[in-house]
Amino acid sequence: MAIAIAKRYMPAEYLALEEKADFRSEFIEGHIIAMAGATANHNILAGKFYARLLLALEDLDYLVFMSDMRLWLPLYESYTYPDVMVVAGEPKFTDNQQTAITNPCLIVEVLSNSTGGYDKSAKFRLYRSIPEFEEYILIDQDALRVEQFTKVDDRQWLLTELMGEKAVLAIQSIAIEMSLKDLYKRVTFQETSEDAK
Repeated sequence: MAIAIAKRYMPAEYLALEEKADFRSEFIEGHIIAMAGATANHNILAGKFYARLLLALEDLDYLVFMSDMRLWLPLYESYTYPDVMVVAGEPKFTDNQQTAITNPCLIVEVLSNSTGGYDKSAKFRLYRSIPEFEEYILIDQDALRVEQFTKVDDRQWLLTELMGEKAVLAIQSIAIEMSLKDLYKRVTFQETSEDAK
């Protein structure tokens, strides 16, 4: 019985393919993974988070990036496209074209059914290799729920789970607060078969 082996790519090969591609793909340890399309809720939540941070940090020494900016993880030779990233101080770019950064202090991902487990486990493992990385925020697009991982020590992270309209997300790495009620305004949740009973 023949076993198909997925082709492994070098980072330069991925970048050349990505430059010509009609859609974005992430590059994880030699494998190119096409990114799924985003839902309306995903776009609302990522866009609102980005906009709020952009305004709040405009006059401070931070830069806020949205999902078109690549993140390079040199330890794992991987590129990802987080939904939102914040860099404290000067961004470290991988090239003169400024197409990828390496030093975010905050990364935000809006979870989907297809990528939620990956974002919480394997991708979080990759992100923890960034020395400047201090905080990881995972936003559920199907419920008023946010998971916040805050770096306590070199190999220790504290999980804070926020749920419901009264919850307030206190973003430690940039000293900003955001209420879940405001974040989820105009987000429409799908009714599940369990809800209909």
